[in-house]
Amino acid sequence: MTPALTVLAADTELAEPVAGGVQLVLAALAGIAVIVVLITVAKLHPFLALIFGALTVGIVAGVNIGDVLESFADGFGTTAAGVGVLIALGAMFAKLLADSGGADEIVDTIVGHASPRALPWAMALVGAIIGLPMFFEIGLVLLMPVIYLVARRSQLSLVTVGIPALAGLSAMHGLVPPHPGPLTAIDLLGADLGITLALGVAVAIPTVIVAGPLFGKLAGRWVVLDVPHRFDPDDFSGNGGGGATAAAEGGEGTGVGTQTATRTQRQRPSFGVTLFSVLLPVALMMGKALVDIFIDDESNLLRQTFDIIGRPLMALLIAVVVGMFTLGRGAAMTRDQIAKCLETSLPPVAGIILIVAAGGGFKQVLVDTGIGTKLAEWATAANISVILLAWVLAVLIRLATGSATVATITASSLMLGLVEGMSTGQVSLIVLAVGAGSVFFSHVNDAGFWLVKEYFGMSIGQTIKTWSIMETVLSVTGLVLVLILGIFI
Repeated sequence: MTPALTVLAADTELAEPVAGGVQLVLAALAGIAVIVVLITVAKLHPFLALIFGALTVGIVAGVNIGDVLESFADGFGTTAAGVGVLIALGAMFAKLLADSGGADEIVDTIVGHASPRALPWAMALVGAIIGLPMFFEIGLVLLMPVIYLVARRSQLSLVTVGIPALAGLSAMHGLVPPHPGPLTAIDLLGADLGITLALGVAVAIPTVIVAGPLFGKLAGRWVVLDVPHRFDPDDFSGNGGGGATAAAEGGEGTGVGTQTATRTQRQRPSFGVTLFSVLLPVALMMGKALVDIFIDDESNLLRQTFDIIGRPLMALLIAVVVGMFTLGRGAAMTRDQIAKCLETSLPPVAGIILIVAAGGGFKQVLVDTGIGTKLAEWATAANISVILLAWVLAVLIRLATGSATVATITASSLMLGLVEGMSTGQVSLIVLAVGAGSVFFSHVNDAGFWLVKEYFGMSIGQTIKTWSIMETVLSVTGLVLVLILGIFI
């Protein structure tokens, strides 16, 4: 998905084009081609490939190399400061969830109350609930250990289980307030929040069904993956050699099956405590969104409080601290074991942070060359329906920049003159059309693309066949439903 955390309203205007439209399109295509070739053919690390891709865009567009490097550094730093810190905190919380047995408790409850056929639907619901107030990156990090364990326990494909959860996260990101994306479009276009929320839910439910469980079943046949071991828990069964003994008895170095058995036998936090711990950051961020909506007075103590504790960084920091007690101590882990758990959570995500940050740098180079602006100008000149135009504008800017937030803000701004005189319901449909277009076909210039690729352990081709196509199905389904609603509203 988009690295929305990196640029949320940080730069609401795309840059003026630095060259002609054809040259800019060629520059973007050349940069993307360099990235794909370097990774798939030369087997270069994506971090380096993204740097060379950004340089290629700048060179072909005729931009000074120094300016290209400055743009890349700005995008890299902004992404690392926003997404990077959150990924690190999320990884700590995820490791606590796994090591304490809390993830097992959630999985046991889900598996115990759902048949294998119903599990993808349950994961879609979980993804939608978690994704409502949260940025995609945070929700993904929180859900990954659960996705891994559900796939392993149920013997379903990782893709079949994971795609529905991703669809739920992504649909909330683009379609339903109080997520920041739709809220921004609502504010820019002057739409009614209540009507947009109701219509957004009406569009999101069937959209998640189509792009989630239904498409996930198909994608699971296209791409077959082994479940990664990134969040496999350490053995805290009470003696120093427990992990080695379990592995030896299992006959494997990893001892996945035996580790799971060991975890389920020891003390672990209850389902209620685990659910509270997982939903705590969700509740804090949801609380901030609701307080911002319903309390206009910025001097109000409640609003000031939630403005602090409801920020993503603070909400996750609080979740980690609370999790040390509810999850760590709830599983009878010692202070040393909790410290070790937090320490070992960071190395596995270091590479992900660098790749995601480099994706943000590549995106910023595209933004600063003005290709998104040029594509928006071309689409505005087309003679198509207002709803379809809103979707096309968001799609083109999304494809060019990789950012759903930039696509949402820019497309909404371009639609301002076209919504005058429309009914309240019609303006809400324009908001939803922009939101649907903003999640279209995530690819290599989207930091979220690299996040999904690395967490699922997929190749670029596999990521396109699963994640990118899922985003496209979600976007097109959302557009179709909005157009259908437009007939009656």
